[in-house]
Amino acid sequence: MLFLVDGYNITRSDPATKSLELEGQRDDLIARLRARGPRLLGAGRIIVVFDGAGGMGTASGGSVPVEVRFSRDEDADDLIVRLAAGAGERVCLVSSDVALADRVRAVALRGAEVRGREAVFEAAGRGGAKRRGGAGADADSLGVPPGGRTVTRELEKLWLEEEDEG
Repeated sequence: MLFLVDGYNITRSDPATKSLELEGQRDDLIARLRARGPRLLGAGRIIVVFDGAGGMGTASGGSVPVEVRFSRDEDADDLIVRLAAGAGERVCLVSSDVALADRVRAVALRGAEVRGREAVFEAAGRGGAKRRGGAGADADSLGVPPGGRTVTRELEKLWLEEEDEG
């Protein structure tokens, strides 16, 4: 399955990212998909499409490769439709843009599934809304793999013990 993710359609509505600058929105979504893409979406390739003339490539560093595309001189919706039309596999559009969903369904050769943007919101798949850095936020909710905060907790213990003794 090819997952085509309508980047700004998600980040501009996600309570965890909508107040961030555009670069922060993009980084957050990409990190989330690299860390939890298969759990949020299922098995398959992930391409995130953003409007604009930014870079292009595969975001690495997480457990899942995520291809990032910028629409450059065309509308991001047009790029998504073109990618769906050229896909040699089933397509799943992740967007709440109804007109875009209709266009993708019309061109996808092997059929298209559509999931609303909430499928990849920060709180998706965890049974409740957790805010970035807020009470109850864990390493997984921040896009950090399990165990990724162990060193930080160990250092905090050491520093706090030293402050208490001093």
